[in-house]
Amino acid sequence: MSLVTWQDLCIDALDVDAQTRFWAAVSGLEVADAEPPARLAGPTSKHTLWVNPVDRPHRTKNRTHLDIDCASVAELVALGARVLAPSEETGVGWTVMADPEGNEFCAFVRSADRLPDYRLHGIGIDCRDPETLARWWGEAFGADPEHDMTYDGWTLTGVAVDERMTLDFNPVPEPRTEPNRLHWDVVGRVDDLLARGATHLWDQPTWTVLADPEGNEFCVFPPD
Repeated sequence: MSLVTWQDLCIDALDVDAQTRFWAAVSGLEVADAEPPARLAGPTSKHTLWVNPVDRPHRTKNRTHLDIDCASVAELVALGARVLAPSEETGVGWTVMADPEGNEFCAFVRSADRLPDYRLHGIGIDCRDPETLARWWGEAFGADPEHDMTYDGWTLTGVAVDERMTLDFNPVPEPRTEPNRLHWDVVGRVDDLLARGATHLWDQPTWTVLADPEGNEFCVFPPD
């Protein structure tokens, strides 16, 4: 039994208009509302991506990032992204890039027959203890994480936007120093999550902001 269900994704932005246009083009979503906070929409409500205005610039490597499918790295550069680590140099199957505000994301080049309309296929989460955090979120979503021995990470599948999207918990040595610029929202009961080790951060009129055991912020909306 799950304690939460997926609601949507949120990206913080200094320039909401520019980031909305960039991520609409990159994700395959449509701009449903351009007024801040902007809303990108897809085939279901779970595909919603909010672009929220903040006054805090990108200052350090994000601990949460998006994995995307694309036709080419060049098309992303033409939209305003920058290449940080080309796959040709790292030897892995993706290129690490930054969006126009410096937020890191990973680009996976796909052939035309493998390029879906919705191009966000994963969320990477940097962790001190990826197994423990993956199991924490797995218990919340009612799913069992799988161990990726290649990168010593842990993956949850089928708990987010669609069956294809994964939550990938990866080990990193550096500590968390800044609030995340990418987070997800869930539907659930705050008291259940607090009892399992979440931390209360603050309240809004219609949702509550919590942090998971490694400090990653997420918003909880009450069930209908």
